[in-house]
Parts: sequence; C-alpha cells; structure tokens
Amino acid sequence: MDPMTLRMEMGAELERILSFWMEHAVDETHGGFHGELDNQNQIVPGADRSAILNARILWTFAAAHRITGCEAYRHMADRAFAYLSQHFVDRQHGGVFWSVHPDGSVANDRKQLYAIAFAVYGCSEYYGATQTPEALQLAQALYRSIEQHGFDAKRGGYYEAFARDWGALQDLRLSDKDENAPKTMNTHLHILEAYANLLRYWKDAGLEQQLRHLIEISLEKIVQDDFHFGLFFDEDWNPTHRNVSFGHDIEGSWLLWEAAEVLGDAALAKRVKTVALQMAEVTLEQGIAPGGGVMEELHIGHGVKDTSFHWWPQAEGIVGFYNAYQLTGDARYFEMATRLWCFARDHLRDLEHGEWFWHVDAAGNALRDACKLGFWKCPYHNGRACMEILHRIPNSI
Repeated sequence: MDPMTLRMEMGAELERILSFWMEHAVDETHGGFHGELDNQNQIVPGADRSAILNARILWTFAAAHRITGCEAYRHMADRAFAYLSQHFVDRQHGGVFWSVHPDGSVANDRKQLYAIAFAVYGCSEYYGATQTPEALQLAQALYRSIEQHGFDAKRGGYYEAFARDWGALQDLRLSDKDENAPKTMNTHLHILEAYANLLRYWKDAGLEQQLRHLIEISLEKIVQDDFHFGLFFDEDWNPTHRNVSFGHDIEGSWLLWEAAEVLGDAALAKRVKTVALQMAEVTLEQGIAPGGGVMEELHIGHGVKDTSFHWWPQAEGIVGFYNAYQLTGDARYFEMATRLWCFARDHLRDLEHGEWFWHVDAAGNALRDACKLGFWKCPYHNGRACMEILHRIPNSI
C-alpha cells in the first residue's frame, strides 16, 4: 500500500467512525452521551458515565472540527464541553469526578489524575478548535489542580488518585486489572499528552517546566533498560510489576516524541528520539503476532498473557510505526503501519453495527462479549489514528 492509499482509506474511516458516534452516542433524554452501548448498539440502562469517555469524545470531535471545519463535529464538541463543565467539574474542590449517573448526579467522586488529564486534553483541544475562552480557563484550572495536589516535588512525578477533597485513598487503581500503586506509567503518559497539547495554546513557563519534567521522568524512570515501559511503581520509582504492554510502548514512543517537539528543546528531543525509536523497534521485534497485529500484554518470564487483539493497540501502532518511519525513513516501519491498518480494517471494523469491535481472537474473529461504547471504549484511539495519518501524509503527495 502506498502512502496516498493509506491516507485515503483512513480519511474515509474517520468519517465512518465519527458518524457512528453522532448517530448512537448522543442521549437526547438526559443530555450528554450514553454511558454504555452493547455490541449491537443497544443502550445499557442505568450505566454510569465516565469522565474519561466524555473528555475523549470532546477531544476527538474538537480535533476533527479543527482539521475539517465540519460544523456537525463542532456541535458534538460543544455538547461534550457543556456536559463536562456542568456535570463532571467539581466546583468546590477542583478537578473532575470519576463518573456520574445518567441524570448527571455524581456517582463516584474520586479524583483520578488520569481522568483530570484527559479533561485538560479535551478542553485544550476544544479551545484550539473554537477559541472559546472558557475552555482554556477550565484547562488551566484543571492543570493547576493536578500540580497543586498531585505533583511529588520530592521524588518526582505524580501520584495516582485522591478522595474528592484530595485526601488519601486506599484503593488507587484505574480499573480492576491494575495494580494498586501510587505511581503508574499510564497516568504519567496521559498527563504528558495533556500538558503537551495545552502548551500548544498556552505558552506558560510553569507548564513548560512540568512538561520537561514529565519527559525526563519518562526517560529516566518509566522506560526500563529493555526499552519497555514499566507499568507500576512505588513512591520512590521502584518498579512493582514487570508485565509489558505493547500497546502502551508503541503509543508512548510517538507521544514522547510529540511532547519533545512541542517543547522545542533540541537536546532533549535528541534523547527522546533515540529512546522512541528503540521502543518502536522492540515492539516490532517482540510485540507483533505472526499473522496479526499488536499483541495485548506479556508477562515477563511467562510468555504472552492475552492472545486477543484489542482495538486500541492497533490504532496506536499505526501512528507509532508511521512516526518511526518519518524519523528514520526505514521502510519496515511504514510496512508495519500499513499492515496494522489492514488488520484493523479487515478484522476490527464492525461492518454491520459500525465502529470497531473491542477485540478479536488470535485468528482475527470478532469477540462480541464487550461493549461498543462504554467507560473506556471511545473514539479517541482509532479516530486519532486516522487524524494523525491525515496530518502526517500531505494530500499533495
């Protein structure tokens, strides 16, 4: 597949993905968006709504409006920003609630920095797309809440989660499958992503300093000697878990490079480039199944843990390997980016009900046991992959 064919196919896929969300996600009764749809697009009654899903919808449609000018995408972004502002923002203590009920009342009031980071990401992109002052103001306020309560000035990095009033929590986990650790790769990766996007639109010295810190923490503490991300850490940055997440490795490789580009520090960018390419190479060598895409997870010493292929590592792999191709000119990376797109196109797209399946089995057969829209299932990974390819491959080639 040549670059223009890849661009054309993924441009068409972006329209298909966004059309699904405009048709099925909007809750006309209660406002905002449904909390969950099953694999046949049926509403799951009473499903709570996550800040993550709302913020990712906000980012996706704001970015799509910014690059296409489509007013229908603007209306979706407007809806997402209004709902986030009205129902998720904690006006008393700052930050955003983890989840709300379908009627908009608070379901879980914990302060997970991961979710607050996505709210920064979405609000800053909405400001970039619409120049709405309130969006930048909210992004700035959420950034300050992370810095005030979450930053570890002594050991570096950020703590994972807090109670509503920023007091201590016993259970810090993002989900049941995560380890109960005070610091995690996943939260740091997405704070970095959010801060890089905010810095595009707000040239603040403090924000610039903290983005640099996040890059350095990633290089010095989170990326391990084998060029995989460590996933969970104690307060002093000792790894507590040695699983490998291939999807996060390849996603992190390009997000680190993006952050370094936004920061504009040439010396730091040189360090990031070396590490990012090593991460992409290790994923290419170890994380790709012979007949499929990016594998889900590896237990060090025990082989592959999950042999199914989830939607989001394929999307991030397309961008990560294309980024490595841009940095090196190495055709192997371009071939892998196109291979992952073909895998997603042929196996993950639900041609009957729309969007992508959550996952397929080792043979590429769709597994229909997971939701199509939900607490974590969103248009951010696959929609962003499409937009990244549109951005990275000029239409004039």
